[in-house]
Amino acid sequence: MRTLFLVLVLGNLAFFAWARYGAPADSGLDPAPLSRQIQPDKLRIIGPDDPGPAAAAPAAPSPAKPAAALSCLEWGSFTLADAPRAEKALEPLALGTRVAQRRTEETAGWWVFIPPQPNRQAAQKKAAELKALGVDDYFIVLEEGAQRWAVSLGVFRTEEAAQARLATLREQGVRSATVGPRDTVVPKVWLQVKGIDAPLEVKLKDIARSIEGSEIKNCS
Repeated sequence: MRTLFLVLVLGNLAFFAWARYGAPADSGLDPAPLSRQIQPDKLRIIGPDDPGPAAAAPAAPSPAKPAAALSCLEWGSFTLADAPRAEKALEPLALGTRVAQRRTEETAGWWVFIPPQPNRQAAQKKAAELKALGVDDYFIVLEEGAQRWAVSLGVFRTEEAAQARLATLREQGVRSATVGPRDTVVPKVWLQVKGIDAPLEVKLKDIARSIEGSEIKNCS
């Protein structure tokens, strides 16, 4: 029995020596794994609270495009008699409290008029003829002077605006009107519209073309 035990011990020692020094190297094993690692000196152990490698910084969001600045425009200028018609023209835009009036006094250098008539009756007859042609914007000059009993069809700052008014009257059938200089101070109304963006500005300019001699500009 003792002899068998010694044989087994010697056999194990012989096998160990053969496996350690005499067996061929296994091609699937790396005899020096640490020497083949990439930068092993930079390896570190990550603990449970370690945030790990820094994540890539998130891309900065694209800056929001600034909203188009809203502007204030004013349309005019109108006589006190014309202002209600201009305000009515704006009603389809439903502007509500965004519309306000700015009143001024302007020197009108030109006017469109029917020359003075012999008397009040003749002037009233001319006025009736105008009304029959669909012309409602007029008044009879009553003050003493060379223009008494003339029929005014509008006063304007520029001759171009007065000529544009006369051309419209010609299309309506008015033949006796003319354009002439008239330096007089008259009260005028500008309609200010606030909070205007580009689409509303286009609509406002389209409406402004319906009243000859008017203009649109930035609020004063």
